[in-house]
Amino acid sequence: MNKKILFTVIGILVLISTAIAYVIITPGNGTIAEKMTIPANETIPVTQTESQPGVYTTYSEEAIATTKGTKLLFFHASWCPQCRQIEASIQTDGIPTGVTVFKIDYDSNQKLREKYGVTIQTTFVKIDDAGNKIASYVAYEEPRFSSVERELLR
Repeated sequence: MNKKILFTVIGILVLISTAIAYVIITPGNGTIAEKMTIPANETIPVTQTESQPGVYTTYSEEAIATTKGTKLLFFHASWCPQCRQIEASIQTDGIPTGVTVFKIDYDSNQKLREKYGVTIQTTFVKIDDAGNKIASYVAYEEPRFSSVERELLR
């Protein structure tokens, strides 16, 4: 009798654990922080129009070389509240047509930080097709993409 109860309890625990694992692993579920970040190598169009929509994607040299239009580098840190606010405003308000924002991990890309003179996360750098710096803006005090648009896109 005790073995039946023990096996029943173990069976129930296995089912509950499986259900929890399914909910955690299934896309579309997760924490708000997970939903606010883009996974590596994923491109997310955030403004849908008939012409080339604005795009928010992870940085790579290949992506820079093949992307047309205006290019902005966003030096982002996952631990930075202002960076998360900017990312949320990008996903909520969108990116103008013809603009691509490349997300760069601030902590692991020291060479890029040095190349573009970036000393703080929340920095946006506008670059030309050859990857040369045109202008930069730090959105730390005003962590919304609209401030980046005002300073770098107009």
